[in-house]
Amino acid sequence: MRQYAGMKPLVPAKRIADFRAQLLTWFRRHKRDMPWRRSRDAYRIWVAEVMLQQTRIAAVMPYYRNFLRRFPTVSSLARARESEVLKSWSGLGYYSRARNLHRAARQIVSTHGGTFPREHEAALTLAGVGRYTAAAVLSIAYAAPFSVLDGNVARVLARLGAIRGDLREPALWKALESTAQELLAAEAPGDWNQALMELGETVCTPQSPRCGECPVAAFCRARRLGLTEAIPSPRKKRAPVAVTIAAAVLRDAEGRTLLVQDPGEHDHVLFSRMWQFPAVEVRKDAAKELAQRLRQALGLAAVELEKLPAARHAVTFRNVTLQPFLASVASLPKAPRTRAVPLDQIGELPVSSATRKIAAAAISR
Repeated sequence: MRQYAGMKPLVPAKRIADFRAQLLTWFRRHKRDMPWRRSRDAYRIWVAEVMLQQTRIAAVMPYYRNFLRRFPTVSSLARARESEVLKSWSGLGYYSRARNLHRAARQIVSTHGGTFPREHEAALTLAGVGRYTAAAVLSIAYAAPFSVLDGNVARVLARLGAIRGDLREPALWKALESTAQELLAAEAPGDWNQALMELGETVCTPQSPRCGECPVAAFCRARRLGLTEAIPSPRKKRAPVAVTIAAAVLRDAEGRTLLVQDPGEHDHVLFSRMWQFPAVEVRKDAAKELAQRLRQALGLAAVELEKLPAARHAVTFRNVTLQPFLASVASLPKAPRTRAVPLDQIGELPVSSATRKIAAAAISR
């Protein structure tokens, strides 16, 4: 941190011991009870860290428990089919996390004897494991002296030092990484990392931080300068984009519908390359463009499309309108990468939450 634009150390060297002691004492008294905090098993900690990426703790809780019931060890995860893993992840979102978790489990079994590696460089070779995840797992599971830096920790450090600017700017982020490592309580790295994250999540929050409850408020320059609401500087957000997806719910006389694995341009971000209804991103006329898609991809002509209530869906900067259409057919078309399933059993397959919303509109019809 000292080398970044003349920035001063966040905590004077003579006070670092007090700073560490106060934060660790607070954490050990007030830490929230999380299932992944009841174990030092690297596999369980790793699964939690992956699930918690870009996802709220409350949303993760039931998935975490169910996932570990289905895959209690890294070996059981490695043996599973990808479709099984995606089914257990279904509804949690950001499905590349599940695919990387599965690939990394196979790496761990084939290369590391079924145990999450203890070496930092080895951990970084695993699919989907970056600097943050490696440091979190190694410090908590193995008491390895690696500091974490995520958005919560960066915000805490920025306020401690009254650091302005975009914290994600590469040079500043690198400086924050160095500072986090300097502050690390080497005798308790796992608790230390969790303490900083907990502080950012529960006290040093993005808006209206509860400075009166902060165990290290006396060290905070932003508080002394009255800058806690101004730091960190707000990030520039990408302008939202409106997208409409028209989807066809084909239904035969037996109540079955057709799902596809569609390589369309909308698939990666919205349906996560999992089973979905035939769909198209709408340019102008939803029914006309969807009918054309059905003719081209499935050979279906002259299908009568009944418009169903639309649903809203958000993916990163996209504001998505899901426009389902119901079509009764004598028989479902047969084509590569398709699957006929009972409409009311779609939730048993690995599908995205967008597909679930489309199905719900048809089922309630």
